[in-house]
This record gives sequence, structure tokens and C-alpha cells, in this order.
Amino acid sequence: MKISDIKNELELTDTSKLDDIINKYRSDTRTGVIKLIQKFDREREKLLNEQKRMEQMRVYENKYNEYTYICGIDEVGRGPLAGPVVAAAVILPKDCNILYINDSKQLSEKKREELYDLIMEQAVAVGVGSVPPSKIDEINILQATYEAMRQAVANLSVKPEILLNDAVTIPEVAIKQVPIIKGDAKSISIAAASIIAKVTRDRLMVAYDSIFPQYDFASNKGYGSKEHIEVLKRLGPAPIHRLSFIKNFF
Repeated sequence: MKISDIKNELELTDTSKLDDIINKYRSDTRTGVIKLIQKFDREREKLLNEQKRMEQMRVYENKYNEYTYICGIDEVGRGPLAGPVVAAAVILPKDCNILYINDSKQLSEKKREELYDLIMEQAVAVGVGSVPPSKIDEINILQATYEAMRQAVANLSVKPEILLNDAVTIPEVAIKQVPIIKGDAKSISIAAASIIAKVTRDRLMVAYDSIFPQYDFASNKGYGSKEHIEVLKRLGPAPIHRLSFIKNFF
């Protein structure tokens, strides 16, 4: 066979059958085929490692497997000077096979966007909650985070039986909760929620950038970059700044 034909066969083969196809051509001594097999061996190894990592990310979901609807919860935006705090609640199907789900901070913007679409498409239910800057100033960021999480759970179309939370126990929620330290790196459900929350908030801050372009919210997402603080000192706050967070700059 031509090397191009072998390449096409490898690229079109289902991953579960890739071993058989690779082994079929492993004895081919042509340099081009040897390099091709080496390339697919490396890609196969990366895939196997990712599958193993994802299996480790299901340890809590497997531990509480007696529950049908396991919900992961995470938030984003506790630290910025501007914009809301956003929380997401995600119930994934038991047989969820989406790869590369991870703590949103460990992913590129492009990969987060890709995973956001896959999670929204395959999840049993997704809920999002958001608390604006004025409310954050009123009740403080911790209470605002709890409120965003309660909203996210309430906005699910399916009622969860257990909540896997990133490090916290949410007050006033009458559902079994399991707080997990660094849960967004240990639970596929929490990691999925972190991606939904991050992409949702980032998109919102990009939209705010068109209203308040001086502050470059599309780039800094409301966080206290040097440039953001300089503009803030020069122009004063926008309506979406958290006054309780920026009082030391004036």
C-alpha cells in the first residue's frame, strides 16, 4: 500500500481498533511507514494517558455511584475588581466520555470553549447562577458566592441527589453535600462546572467591554491587572466595579 493510504487508514480507524491497524504495518521497513507508526504510537499513548486521567477524575462519582443525579458545583470570579461572581452546577451522564475536562484554570481559552459546547450538549442538566457587583458590596463576596451556587442548583432542570462542591459547604441547601478540596482537579463533575462558570463569566465580561471599552474588560475579565488599576485610578469606577474591592485605590 502507498504510505498515504496507510495514513488515511490510521486516521479513519476507530481508536478502539487502532492497535490492530498499527500492528498490521509495524513490520513495514519503509522509512515513511516507520515514522507514521511512531507518530500514531505517540498519539495513542497520549490518548491512553488521558483516558487514565479521566478515570481518576471519576473517583468521587464512582464513590457515590448509588446516586443517579450527581451534581458538581464550582464558581469563578471571587477575586476580580469588577463584574459578577458566577457559579455553575452540572449533572453529567453516568457514561460521560468527554476527554480533557479539567480545572478551567489549567485549560486554554480555546479548549474551554470546545469543552463548554460538549458539556452543554451532553450534560443531563446545567444550572448557572450570578450575583452582581452591587450585591457583592452589600453582602460580601463569600455570601455572594453561596448565593450564586444556590441559584445554580435551583436553575437545574433535574433535581440533584448529591452535590460535589469545590471546597465549600453551601448554607441553606437541603441536599447532601460533599466538599472536596481542589475538587475542580479531582472530580469530573466539579471540573465541568468550573468550565461552564468560567466561559459564562468570560463571555459576559467581553460583552461589558463593548459598553465600557476604557477598562479593557475583554482582556482582564475584571481582574486587577496593572493597566486596569491605572485606568481605574484615572477614570474612576464603572457601574460594574465592586466598590468594596477598589476603595483602597482612592
